[in-house]
Formats: sequence, structure tokens, C-alpha cells
Amino acid sequence: MIRLTVPSIEEDDLQAVREVIASGYLVQGRHVEIFEQAVANYVGANYAIAVSNCTAALHLALLAINVQQGDLVLVSAYSWIATANVIELCGAQPVFIDIERDTFNMDPDALQNTLSNLMSVPALAKRVKAILPVHTFGLMADLTKIINIASTYNLPVIEDAACALGADINEKKAGTWGVMGCFSFHPRKAITTGEGGIITTNDSAIARRLRSLRNHGIDTESKEVDFIEPGFNYRMTEFQAALGGTQMNKLERIIRARQTGAKRYNELLKNTAIKPPVSLKEQRHVYQSYIVLLPEQIANLRDKLINQLKNEGIETTIGTYHMPLSKYYSTRYGYKLGDLPIAEEVRRRSLALPLYETIKQEEQTKVINHLLTFNDKYV
Repeated sequence: MIRLTVPSIEEDDLQAVREVIASGYLVQGRHVEIFEQAVANYVGANYAIAVSNCTAALHLALLAINVQQGDLVLVSAYSWIATANVIELCGAQPVFIDIERDTFNMDPDALQNTLSNLMSVPALAKRVKAILPVHTFGLMADLTKIINIASTYNLPVIEDAACALGADINEKKAGTWGVMGCFSFHPRKAITTGEGGIITTNDSAIARRLRSLRNHGIDTESKEVDFIEPGFNYRMTEFQAALGGTQMNKLERIIRARQTGAKRYNELLKNTAIKPPVSLKEQRHVYQSYIVLLPEQIANLRDKLINQLKNEGIETTIGTYHMPLSKYYSTRYGYKLGDLPIAEEVRRRSLALPLYETIKQEEQTKVINHLLTFNDKYV
């Protein structure tokens, strides 16, 4: 089976985890601090706060800027459902923004239009609290434009950088543009800690609050244990952090291998009806996933294609989700087909192909040959 993804786990990773388990010190120790510092140094942030997963990271990031009941948070319509769920879990309401067809990221023009409409109604304007763009599949959203728009309205930007560790715009890395950046270390990401997440920020007060919120509301800078607000058990374990530390040593190597794999796919798809992911001159794409757009003629056959590829020993899946059309959000807020047409189209046409550090050229050729054979049969 050509897997959709294969984590790059090697002997040094296994040994790091073994040593932690043997030590008996399993939670919130020196390995967490070492891992946090490694990520902060890598992205160029002053602080990094490790947590149990990226959903926790996003949740705490919103709480750290006091998103609460009745607030509105503008968010990309096309993402894993956690991006919207954390807004709901704060008691706030997501306002979904359509995406760009080429990048799969929040459309700055759509963001501007939505904000203009909201700010023209005083009762709504006072509820708008933050903007949450997603760096979809490893390509950053256009933060130059988005942050410029946000600054016009004095709104904080939180980056959902779950897929984008190592991505940058003009060499300024994801996680350092907004007031906070949230990363994931799920096994489908470039490096993994099994589960796990981290929040980067340059704001010392926010960092202090995040450290408190992840650990039951304990004031981490007090000499005595005291609880300054209700918090969560969102701590990262020591063996996750130890694994993260060794994985960080491989990150650049893994990104380069993924970029090489993406270039191979791009060449194989030249002059075909299958549209490869876009790359932008000013950006570094880290290819957390390699997402193609199928021709409209076979988009409605995607499930059949996925099953047929599986029968050929090739694991594929959809891109990600049109969150407003999920049962919960469509029922709660009345979103319907046609409201966000580009996200709808991309959801329908997207397909994730296998990509990981050790994928072989002949395996990629097999993937594309079977994909094109299916396409030729039905187009």
C-alpha cells in the first residue's frame, strides 16, 4: 500500500521516548521546555507554549484574547472542523469567509467585504473580535493583505498554522505574523509528536496567560501554587516533547523531501486535466498535503476514484471540509449551498495524494498513472 502519509520516525526518536519513559518523569518537564525553545527559535518567536494538540492551541489562543459569549470571529470556510469548533467552544460565533480557488486560503477581498458589511451595523461591529486565517495544506494565507485589513479595524489575527511549520512569506515564518500562531504535530504533519500542538507569540503577557490556561489556571510565575482563573489540562507530555525535539532536527530535511516529491507530481501532471497545487514566488510551500483539483466531469465520482485507487494499493482522501455546510453549522446558522461558492467547489473537486519524506519516484508515477487512467475513462 502506498500510504497517504508515513511519519519519519527513526531510531533517535524511539530512543528519546524510551529514555523519558525509563526516567519516570512523564509530564511537563525539561523536554517540554527544550522543545518549546527549539520551535520558538526556529520560527523566530519570543515564546512557544506546548499543548496537547492544535485544537487546544487554537482554543487557548482565542481565550487568551478574551473571545467570549456573543463575539464574532472571522474564519476561513475551508478547514478541518476544529478551526470553527474552538470558536463555538468560547461561546462565540464563526463568520465564514470564502477562499481563493488557487491557494485554498482565505480570500482577502471576501474578508474586506464581510468586514465592511459587519462594521456598517453598530450592533454587529462591537461584536467582531478577531480574524482566524488558515495556512491550508502548508501554503500561507496572504497575511500581508489580511493583517493590513485587520489593522484598519484594530483586530487581532491568530494564525491557524497547523499545517505550516516552516512555511514563510518573504522569509518571515508562519506563526510570527499574527498575535499568535498555532501549530499541529499530528502524524499527517511534517514532524509529529503523535498528537501535540504549540502556540507561538511575541507577547509576554499572552504567553504567561497561555501557560496558566493550559495547566488548570495555575499562576506559573508565582512562588507559591495558586489558581488565578479556571484553566484546562492541555499539557504536553514529556515523551511527546522528547519526540518533538528529535523530530525538529529533521524538519528541514523532511520539508525538502516533500518539496521534491511535490515537484515530481507537478511534472507528472503537466498538460493534464488534473490541476496541481499552486506555488507562489514569494512563499515557501511546505506541502503538508499535496492537493489536486479534479476536473468537474469527475468531481462527482471522487468517492469511486478513492475506492478504485485503494484497490490498486494507493491511499488517498478528500482535501478537507467546507465547514459551514456541516450539519451543525448549516443547521445553527443557516448556511446553504451557494453561500460560499469557491470553498464549495474546492471541497467537491479536491483530492489528497500520497506524500511523505520517503515516497519513491516509481510510487508517485504509479499514483498519477492510475489517476489519469480513471480521468481518461470518464472525461
